[in-house]
Amino acid sequence: MKLCRTMLLLFANFATLSALAQAQAFSSPEGSSSADDIKAPAKIEQIDSPYVRPSEATKLRNYAFDAFGPYPITGAAVVAGIGQADNTVPEWEQGAAGYSRRFGSALGIAAISTTTRYAMAEALKEDTLYYRCECRGLFPRLSHAVVSTLTARHGQDGHRAFSISGVVAPYAGTMTAVYAWYPNNYGTRYALRMGNYNLLISAGQNILLEFFYSGPHSLLSRMHLNNSHGAPDSGSR
Repeated sequence: MKLCRTMLLLFANFATLSALAQAQAFSSPEGSSSADDIKAPAKIEQIDSPYVRPSEATKLRNYAFDAFGPYPITGAAVVAGIGQADNTVPEWEQGAAGYSRRFGSALGIAAISTTTRYAMAEALKEDTLYYRCECRGLFPRLSHAVVSTLTARHGQDGHRAFSISGVVAPYAGTMTAVYAWYPNNYGTRYALRMGNYNLLISAGQNILLEFFYSGPHSLLSRMHLNNSHGAPDSGSR
């Protein structure tokens, strides 16, 4: 039953975010497809475009979008709805008050996780922004999206390496929730289990950024560094 609830949660969250991404695509002019921007180096790790580290303004804008934009709000609404139906945290009961507490909890976890990721990345000089793969093919791009969940760009050349902030952040939000506003009978094991789900959701969001529309007129392109060439060009500063 726990596995089923987990899969239902991930599916609902991904489906909702996918619908938002598709809505952006339909609202954009014809002919502006992100597929036109994808090139084909041999390996995922290869970075053919000159890497330019994002500016502080770009990182701040992306942080605000990732922590408080439409995607985390929609995801929190979906998570709260599933928790309401499943009566997760029974102490919060049902009704509007129960849903509000579940929604606030989910949004708080997302905001704390995102804040931790950006703050740690700044301290450790990691670039945790998502860069789409220059490769072609379903499985190479899927692999790139999943691996990017646990890696970040490092150094002036933008080489990809293991990301401490990417691994710690999903658990920071759930640990804070359990010890700050969850009932006393929820402890570390529950926080770690929720952190695992949080990490899977992060991987799913990267998959959406990799495969769904992000052309010049989409919300993502206006608000988020989601470059189609694996590293931002000089116009992204």
